[in-house]
Parts: sequence; structure tokens; C-alpha cells
Amino acid sequence: MSDTTARRVRVRAPELIGKGGWLNTGDRQYTLSDLRGRIVVLDFWTFCCINCLHVLDELRELEERHADTVVVIGVHSPKFVHEAEHQAVVDAVERYGVEHPVLDDPELATWKQYAVRAWPTLVVIDPEGYVVAQHAGEGHVHAIERLVTELEAEHAAKGTLRRGDGPYVAPEPEPTALRFPGKALVLPSGHFLVSDTTRHQLVELAEDGESVVRRIGSGARGFTDGTAATAAFSEPQGLALLDDGAVIVADTVNHALRRVDLATGDVTTLAGTGRQWWQGSPTSGPAREIDLSSPWDVALFGGRVWIAMAGVHQLWAYDPAGGTVSVAAGTTNEGLVDGPGAQAWFAQPSGLAATDDRLWLADSETSALRWVDPDGTVHTAIGTGLFDFGHRDGAAGQALLQHPLGVTALPDGSVAISDTYNHALRRYDPATGEVTTLATDLREPSDAVLVGDDLVVVESARHRLTRLRLPEEAVRVEAVAHRTQRAATEVAPGKLRLDVVFQAPSGQKLDTRYGPSTRLLVSSTPPELLLAGEGADTDLSRVLELNPAVAEGVLHVSAMAASCDDDPANEYPACHVHQQDWGVPVRLTEGGADRLPLVLAGMDQ
Repeated sequence: MSDTTARRVRVRAPELIGKGGWLNTGDRQYTLSDLRGRIVVLDFWTFCCINCLHVLDELRELEERHADTVVVIGVHSPKFVHEAEHQAVVDAVERYGVEHPVLDDPELATWKQYAVRAWPTLVVIDPEGYVVAQHAGEGHVHAIERLVTELEAEHAAKGTLRRGDGPYVAPEPEPTALRFPGKALVLPSGHFLVSDTTRHQLVELAEDGESVVRRIGSGARGFTDGTAATAAFSEPQGLALLDDGAVIVADTVNHALRRVDLATGDVTTLAGTGRQWWQGSPTSGPAREIDLSSPWDVALFGGRVWIAMAGVHQLWAYDPAGGTVSVAAGTTNEGLVDGPGAQAWFAQPSGLAATDDRLWLADSETSALRWVDPDGTVHTAIGTGLFDFGHRDGAAGQALLQHPLGVTALPDGSVAISDTYNHALRRYDPATGEVTTLATDLREPSDAVLVGDDLVVVESARHRLTRLRLPEEAVRVEAVAHRTQRAATEVAPGKLRLDVVFQAPSGQKLDTRYGPSTRLLVSSTPPELLLAGEGADTDLSRVLELNPAVAEGVLHVSAMAASCDDDPANEYPACHVHQQDWGVPVRLTEGGADRLPLVLAGMDQ
């Protein structure tokens, strides 16, 4: 038995239960015992979460390379009410090209059994049914692959490894012209250009919004420049017209901006390397040399192309004249903080619309409508933070949205909001400060464009464009308000020890060549919850002091650790950044816990 095997902590894996049942298995329902002999990687995800989508992409190569030994199972664990709908999960599995079984767990039953606290979380179960590792956040697949290789050798030697085909069964493809379209643009010709996200193409539609004129992109997921027939995209989203008449495309999963010549259909790359931006990467420079992170939308504002950089909760800008990109606003911390751009916090900005004096944005994870002034100051019109959402009209200060993805400037100075998870189109009027509902019974609207007196809405989960006459009067909707459904952790008032658990993966060590390799940032909602312990430091453990006068709140914890290959002979070891943000709802209770462990990587001993 190797040292690694002797050292490894093992905990019996709880059963997989979910009221929504299994997807991608040809209607077969599975238990853990059915998977005995395979290495199982549970991916706790929810489809609103950009970090979860990053992990889906990270897992693809691992799944291919270890197809006969590893079974990845997505455990869908909803944050928003809409995500608990079974059909919405079915749609998301197709939308994001998930090619492994998914357990739909709308009541978070399996999430609770595994004591998961964050999206995404990866749990590794060995062939004998024991949990051997847990990782929160993204950037861990290299460590999991190393563990998988060890487990393959160990269990092959023990005779407990079973090779063969996995339980994945692909669903039948659907013959619609569009498949989960993301964004739309009205071209000078009067035609529409639509990002056909799941099919990795752009589609030009005639003025009727239905007849296909041409497709741009081969339809295969990839990152290739070339003609309309040979170029490749990966889940493209936002579109904007450049001053030269070409179209700029937010090529989301390629972490790139692409340019389409409308006359020829030729595609070139303007910005991005194809690699995802990580903490420590450059934040400005020649556009083709700088890593980006899931650009979701683009808009021209103040002579630059602004980018909703959903993957790092920032706004960036591309300068067409200089061919450079740089951060324009946001700190990479996730949340809702207004003020000067350099101090503002965003949460997965996903939709942009520019007027002469405002850049409007849909900030999806805070269910917020926000705007940026020409001087870079950030303001919030609707929304309060990461945990409150719903469908409520009226004064903007108390109005609620649910994960909006799109925003459209209207001629009267108001804005239409594609209120995606409420299946509605909403309107905010800055003159009155009122929020109303323009239309309901849409299906995951993700964008809208103005055509004369009509709004043409991208009805993403109905795979079509839908034309709406702008109504004289708004639709009246019964107000609902929600908070996220996770149960609060009961903690004792006073001193609380926060331990972020991080064990460097096998064969690696903490990277201390350039100073401390770890960072911990703590804050709270409401701010009065923390009497002591907020702020940033390099130690992954900290004693917090909770205010006994505050009954409940949320602890916001952001942790980062960098590890490198531990091989003295290698002058340039490969290094990896592990990062995760947690929002932990807490309730102060006498007799509650005095320690809060959060696993970044490894097992809490």
C-alpha cells in the first residue's frame, strides 16, 4: 500500500437522491451501488452559476480521457426558484451540452447529505463507495485527474476497479431552426443576427424573424478563424455593430471576442487567447495577448466596446482603435456594491445596452438592473443583493427581478429588462422610478431588440424570436418575493473560528516563490453582523466575532490558494490557482457551532 493510500481519509458516500429523477440515462434511475467499481465524480451545480459552467467545460477532457473508469454525475442543486423546475433543468442540460448523467435534486436533499456549501463543488467517490476528496470552486480538475490516476492503479491492483461503458445516454436531437439562442442584433439590412448558442453558430434571419438566410460557423464547438463555413465558435452570446459595419461577438466559452465581416461572413479574433483569465493574469494590454473570462455581452459606449465579463464579475473594455483591452469596472468580488468603477462589485453581468449618457446592465446573480455613468460611476436601479429575488412591480427600491440576462434601451428613456427566470419582460422608467411588467408567458427571455414600435424578444427556451407590440398599459402580476432556499447554518454568537480547508493536491506544494500563496477575504450582509474579522489577509483560518444583536445574515468568504508541482528538478513547475467564493447563510443560536469549516480542496479532518 502506498503512502498516499495509507494517508487517504475515506468516508462512506451517502446515497444519491433527487425528487426530479435522472436525466441523460435513457430513463434509468441509478443508485450508488449500481456504480460500484467505477470512480464517481459528483458535480454539484446549478445552471445560473458561471463558475459551474466553467467546471462543466473543465470536466470535458477528464471525461474523454477516463471514459472507461470515471463516471461524472451532475447533481443539479437549485439557487433560484425557476431552477427547481424540472423542465428548466432538462433545458439546461441540453443548452450547455452536458454529456453525463444528471440527478435533478430540487429540494437539495443530496446537497445536504454531502454537507455542500457552495456552487460548484466536486466530490470524488472511489470504486468501493467512499468519499476521498472534495473541492469547491473551479480550477481543480488537474488535481482530480491526478487522484483518478492513483485510484485507477490502486483499485486495479485490488481487483475493485470495473472498466466499461458509462451510464450516459444521449437525448434525441430536436429539429428547430434555433437552439437556445442567446442574443440578437438588428442588422442595417433589417435582418436579424442571432447567436445560436447551443449550436455554436450565428444565424441570420430575414425580417420575419423566422426564415434562415445564412449560418456563420461550422456548428462544431471550436476556436477557429476562417470563412462562414469553416470558422468555429463555442457557445457565442452577445453581439454589437462596430462603426465599420462589422459585428463583434462575445464568444463566451472560448473566452474571446470575434469579428464577423457581414459582406463575406469571414470570422477573425479580436481579443482573447482562448484561455480563461485567472487571478494574477494581466488585466490590460494588447487584446490578442490577454486572457478573458466568459464574456457574455458587448455594447459600444463612449467610443469603446464594453464587455460584460460574467466569469470574473467585472466590466472590461476593448478599444478598437488601439487594439487593447482593460478592466473598466469591478474588483472580481461577487456582490452588489455601487460607487467608482474601481471599487464596484458585480455578480455575473450578462446584458448591456448603451444610451448617450448611460450604460445599462443586467447583473444576473444579484437579480439587479444597474448602470454606469460616462465617468465610470456605478449605480443600482433595481436589486438588493445575491439572496433576494422575485417578481414584484412598483417603486424600484422594493421591486424584484429573477436572474435577468438582457436589457434594451427604449426610445422614451426607459429600459426593457429580459427577466429571464420570471419568463417576463419588465420595464424600468428612470423618470418615475417605477417598475412594471410588459409581458409574461415568455420562456427564459435572454435579450430583446427594438424594431419600430415592436420589441422582438429572444425566447431562448422556446428556440425562437417572439414579436411583441409595446403595450399602452403594463400587465399586472401578483407580486412574489423569494430568498435562496439553502438552510441557514446555526452558529453561536460571539467568536466563530473560520477554517478554509486546503490541502495541496498529490505531488504539489503551496507556491510561495512570490510571497504568500493564499488569500482570504471576509465580509457580511448586513455589515453589522461582523464585529471583528472582516477584510483580507493571507491566513486561511481566522477568528470572527459575530454580533449577538443580529439574528441572521450571510457571511461572504472568498479564498484563493496557489499550488505548484513539487519537483526540485523542474525549473518551471506547472502552477494552479484554486479559488472559490461562498455566501453562507447563518442564524445566531445559543449552543450553535463555534467553528465553520469550508473545504476549498481536500477533506476536513
